[in-house]
Amino acid sequence: MTTAQEERTEDELRDLAERAGRELEDAPALEVLRWAVDTFGERFCVTSSMEDAVVAHLASRVRPGVDVVFLDTGYHFPETIGTRDAVDAVMDVNVVTLTPERTVAEQDAEHGPRLHDRDPDLCCALRKVRPLEAGLTEYQAWATGLRRDESPTRANTPVVGWDARRRKVKVSPIARWTQDDVDAYVAEHGVLTNPLLMDGYASVGCAPCTRRVLEGEDARAGRWAGRGKIECGLHG
Repeated sequence: MTTAQEERTEDELRDLAERAGRELEDAPALEVLRWAVDTFGERFCVTSSMEDAVVAHLASRVRPGVDVVFLDTGYHFPETIGTRDAVDAVMDVNVVTLTPERTVAEQDAEHGPRLHDRDPDLCCALRKVRPLEAGLTEYQAWATGLRRDESPTRANTPVVGWDARRRKVKVSPIARWTQDDVDAYVAEHGVLTNPLLMDGYASVGCAPCTRRVLEGEDARAGRWAGRGKIECGLHG
């Protein structure tokens, strides 16, 4: 078996991802994460928006002290920053906070205020996509909390796939879970969740671009509502 610390070529990483995607499609989330930890060791991390800490909690059961990467865009709800701080304080993980190159004030000076209203794609690129790409440099694989039931754009999310943009293995251990599965795991293990989930928000992003969802809407409907945008660019 290839050791966790061994350097791999891009082709080797892609082959690993494609093979694991087939072999682990029906595997439990813990088994998927165990494969990732055994395969990549310290070159594996979890990313979290701090909507909840489910994947971070799962990963900590496999690898205590696992890196949990959080993007502090400068636009988060206070509840989201509070959830990050609570996760860092009580869970056996190492929270790594990434920040954009420019503060919100510096971005406003360069691009004008409220860029998120005028050009949300550019705002997401500056405050999410580019910082994550820089922050993942030392990792070969990263885990997300993407689920197929969240929205039509995520319906085909692989459990393990190839992230062509960042040339890394992308692991989505709870891709096959439903919201009921998430709720059951949270209840069973007392996992930390963002308080906004109890206040009408089904998906929590930056405060200026997130609203409560209406009855019958999918979980992502409250993100960039009315802007013709459904993803920030981190996942496609």
